[in-house]
Amino acid sequence: MEIRFNGEKKEFKKGVSVGDMAYSLSNRLGNIAIGAKVDGKAVSLSERIYDDSEIEIIPIDSRDRFPFLNHTAAHLLAQAVKRLYGKAILGCDSYDEKGFFYEFQLPHTIREEELCSIQDEILKIINEKHEVERFELSNEEAKALLAEKGESLKLEVLNDSAGNHSFWFYKHGEFIDLCSGPHLSSAQFIKAFKLTAVSGSYWKGEKENHIMQRISGVAFSSEKEFQHHLKKMEELKKRDHRKIGKEMELFMFSEEAPGMPFFLPNGQIMKNELQRFLREVQAEADYCEVQTPYMMNERLWRQSGHWDHYHENMYFSEVDETKFALKPMNCPGHMMIFKNQHHSYRDLPIRLAEFGQVHRHEYSGALNGLLRVRTFCQDDAHLFIRPDQIKAEIMSVIHHIDKVYRTFGFDYSVELSTKPDKAMGSDKLWENAEHALKQVLEDLGISFHLNEGDGAFYGPKIDFHIKDAIERSHQCATIQLDFQMPEKFDLSYIDENNEKQRPVVIHRAISGSLDRFLGILIEHFAGVFPVWLAPVQVAIVPVSDVHLEYGERIKNELKKIGIRVSLDRKNEKFNLKIRQAQKSKVPFMLVVGDKEVDNHEVSVRRHGAKQSEKMEFEQFKEVLLEKIVKRELG
Repeated sequence: MEIRFNGEKKEFKKGVSVGDMAYSLSNRLGNIAIGAKVDGKAVSLSERIYDDSEIEIIPIDSRDRFPFLNHTAAHLLAQAVKRLYGKAILGCDSYDEKGFFYEFQLPHTIREEELCSIQDEILKIINEKHEVERFELSNEEAKALLAEKGESLKLEVLNDSAGNHSFWFYKHGEFIDLCSGPHLSSAQFIKAFKLTAVSGSYWKGEKENHIMQRISGVAFSSEKEFQHHLKKMEELKKRDHRKIGKEMELFMFSEEAPGMPFFLPNGQIMKNELQRFLREVQAEADYCEVQTPYMMNERLWRQSGHWDHYHENMYFSEVDETKFALKPMNCPGHMMIFKNQHHSYRDLPIRLAEFGQVHRHEYSGALNGLLRVRTFCQDDAHLFIRPDQIKAEIMSVIHHIDKVYRTFGFDYSVELSTKPDKAMGSDKLWENAEHALKQVLEDLGISFHLNEGDGAFYGPKIDFHIKDAIERSHQCATIQLDFQMPEKFDLSYIDENNEKQRPVVIHRAISGSLDRFLGILIEHFAGVFPVWLAPVQVAIVPVSDVHLEYGERIKNELKKIGIRVSLDRKNEKFNLKIRQAQKSKVPFMLVVGDKEVDNHEVSVRRHGAKQSEKMEFEQFKEVLLEKIVKRELG
């Protein structure tokens, strides 16, 4: 059997374990190995290999360690809960590089203060130094074992997988769970962990099912890594967009419209500035802005495919005995606009853009400020093109996405998502679309991660993940190539031979959701926004009342050139005014006293700077306008 490690080939007997392979390469690697990727799939060290494969050993210091750490920690959590609460019934677990959770059905509600006791039990279990084992049972044996243990929900999972002839189980000491891995070979690799929250959820995410209790946490391979995480969490609290949004009066929520943000004057200013920027980018590429209705007939959503693939996330109403739906996406409306006129091949590409308000049903437990809402504004666009224009148009869209993200100082990574299980259209069309997207990325020299099976139901997509100031990743921009909707809506153009042809559609968004993007920006900048985006750009602070007249005069001059400016007229001590101006995070503070009045100057202090700078007022205006026009970060 031939095994490839980083391009090198080595022969092994069939059935050798991944752990033994690691030791065969070097004792050191064997000692620090926690798992592997076999032909791209993550597996435990106990996995046995029977065919030629490409294997990447994952050491404990690898960036790929977190799924192994967090998955094993999820089972340790379940083991601790079963020990402490004997009547607990196991639900489902989930894990990724950011953390883990496990859901339980319990006769009582676990309180936040009980998490400490559960953490102590987990630590006790780790110190018992059990090996992590894995074993396989037939369908009948698995059912018997789960029934004996009273794990009714796990039995339900097993019954949902009726096509499986056998199932894998995880074993750690006395604890057994239905799970195939991957796991650590020993819990000793977990050097630090923390349970972060307990919350309610529904079994399988469906509200008609059992109410579950979800306990979440994070695990680490070193105490140093854990301390770094705690500092990061502390920083995140300071940057929480909900806290800053309240302090800066940007937005609010109400029980009268759960999950639906109210933008206050300051927040609406920021939203307008973001839209203005995005409109400029679109205008450069000859996009035409349109607007489509918020609510359209149900038959339209059946025609588009949303009814079959998305109706559980939609809101419905009835008017004149006819069913309507609030739009969750703008796509069908743009298809109708294209179809409203006849088009020649010379007309293409046709680029339709819309700042469209959409509504999507989200469970109340998933709502999170502006980051997860039930209604939001998309910077949406649909490009109707000929097949020979695919490459050029996608390159153009990528250029615009890069321009916007660079303006905010975001680095980003790229992901190519392919055909999901529930998808419209033939395999051939999907293959063509996936190949086209992959070819563009390769031609541009853009490295990307392949995300199998996560495409939209109508086509594959390229997603852009931005990294914020505290290194969190957010998926925002998307480019989706669609051969399906033109077919569904019978769209066509006349080619050079006077024959009807189907256009190809590119779905494109840059921010994805303006509301969510603003939430990300608030946390990225911690409320200290670039001057062009800030709700108030300049705060004028007179030293005393006798300087108010001069302050009023320069305020009016700034307003004439479009600057958003405030003047502190309060009868308070000067130092208190300074502190309040700093707290409000206004980019520029202008202090005006006797010298400034006499010389028509301003004393300029940039937010966060320790020193002020004397400047002629006309010079300050020039500097300020240049920063705004260029949309400078600093």
